[in-house]
Amino acid sequence: MSVRRAAVLGSPIEHSLSPVLHRAAYRELGLDDWSYDRFEIDEARLPEFVAGLGPEWAGLSLTMPLKRAVMPLLDGITVTAASVEAVNTVVLTEDGRRLGDNTDIPGIVAALHERGVDKVESAAVLGAGATASSALAALARICTGEVTAYVRSGARAGEMRQWGERLGVAVRTADWADAAEALHAPLVIATTPAGTTDALAAAVPEHPGTLFDVLYEPWPTALAAAWAQRGGELVGGLDLLVHQAVLQVEQMTGRTPGPLAAMRAAGEAALAAR
Repeated sequence: MSVRRAAVLGSPIEHSLSPVLHRAAYRELGLDDWSYDRFEIDEARLPEFVAGLGPEWAGLSLTMPLKRAVMPLLDGITVTAASVEAVNTVVLTEDGRRLGDNTDIPGIVAALHERGVDKVESAAVLGAGATASSALAALARICTGEVTAYVRSGARAGEMRQWGERLGVAVRTADWADAAEALHAPLVIATTPAGTTDALAAAVPEHPGTLFDVLYEPWPTALAAAWAQRGGELVGGLDLLVHQAVLQVEQMTGRTPGPLAAMRAAGEAALAAR
């Protein structure tokens, strides 16, 4: 079959950079008969959409709120996806199976590896949402000691400790009011919405370690800008987006390695044009 299709699904979806990244990959790989689209799909419409996928479909990227909702519709999921109960990648095999994976977790690890961060003795996570659980799963692979999660409520603290037990990470929780302490960790992963960490910018230490801020718009965040000004190592949301998309392209097309540089350049150009 020459024509192959892939797409990103979610709601809202109009600002997704996934089409830019995947189309750039197809151009670089010479996959002229491949297309990649975006569809506004919520949880209610998802089963019908997935059921209607024909043999021309190679794969799907999933964003919120579909990462958990898609799981009952699949024939199998990887251990990585099961570990955080979230699927962001569906590969449709030639024999008609739908297999789910999570490339956010290895994407975080790969983005840190690119900046020379392979192992850390401790780390801090700002926030306790879905991205925070993926961050913990990534830290299970690279952090040899304790992870401190800074959260706003007792319920969120309990959730993060449960995720830690499940993922094999020693998690200590602390109140958000003390989040400035987090900035002294050798690795800080900020998983919070835009604006949440702005007040911490003034508390960046004189010699910071590595900050991984998962946001890419607006960029840099106030915290990221202050971090860079102090000479700390900085990893951004676009790094994560590109690395997880490279892994998706490799799985959907069977072509490795995915064209990281071309995809990053396309993403940077698209953000600059907004």
